[in-house]
Amino acid sequence: MIDFYTFATPNGRKVSVMLEEVGLPYTVHSVHIGEGEQFHPDFIKLNPNSKIPVITDQETGLTVFESGAILIYLAEKTAKFLPTDARQRYSVLQWLMFQMGSVGPMFGQLNHFRRTAPEKLPYAINRYEQETIRLYGVLDTQLQDRDYLSGDYSIADMAIYPWVAAYDYMGMTLEHHSHLSRWVETMNNRPAVRRGMAVPS
Repeated sequence: MIDFYTFATPNGRKVSVMLEEVGLPYTVHSVHIGEGEQFHPDFIKLNPNSKIPVITDQETGLTVFESGAILIYLAEKTAKFLPTDARQRYSVLQWLMFQMGSVGPMFGQLNHFRRTAPEKLPYAINRYEQETIRLYGVLDTQLQDRDYLSGDYSIADMAIYPWVAAYDYMGMTLEHHSHLSRWVETMNNRPAVRRGMAVPS
């Protein structure tokens, strides 16, 4: 059994999608980040950086934080969605790191400055909007001749999808990125993805 500490954010949803894809039993513990529950001492014991998601694997006794590390852990635990062949494995890992280092931070900053910042700063909004469009282009090019980012479906797709799927919420469009748009539809058609995106309810 996996104890899964999460909230309804792209970082949380990438892990719930993986849990649904591999079929591991898990218990959801909602951490209401808008109410500051991530700063509760009990949660800080799980993640000293006070961020969701976190998992605790009751079978192994391991607690893992940082969504990318969790995806790798679950992939290795189940031998699914992360190839063992070195060339294929590092293809997946580089796109996973692309999400961790570029997609998440840039899309997150755009969402912050556009939707939640107390002051609307045109420079900041434009900066992160242009970088988001650039990253859409990188993904669109990668997907022009393949169904998934690394060929076969993998944790890289699970990591990036929740961020891209929020394009409308972020005030963006995919109309000029046809390959990326097609990939979003392909991902959305996977039953486990739809279930994972609804966690927590």
